[in-house]
Amino acid sequence: MSEEKFDGLTDEEALPAEDGEEGDIIELIDEEENVVRFKLLDVTEYKGNKYTLLLAAEPNEDVAEDEVVIFRLNEEEEVLEPIEDDGLLQEVFDFYQQEAEEEEGDN
Repeated sequence: MSEEKFDGLTDEEALPAEDGEEGDIIELIDEEENVVRFKLLDVTEYKGNKYTLLLAAEPNEDVAEDEVVIFRLNEEEEVLEPIEDDGLLQEVFDFYQQEAEEEEGDN
């Protein structure tokens, strides 16, 4: 899995998913006003900020099926903010993997 962000998204506002049967689906609007659907993998807190980890919910030419997309969660404004710093993206992804492994080891 990679930890790259989806460059095509701007001012990401989470929209409610239309049908609750699919679980935690987040719909984002790209630069061309297209709706892009993601599955919420997890929300993690790292260095005082919350981050969402998303997977493509349907085939998409911009995001690989196993690619993890990470956004900073701005709870105050209820938006997902893109992360421009590749180093921070890697840190958040590595932190998430470490937490997931530790959680798996506890079970």
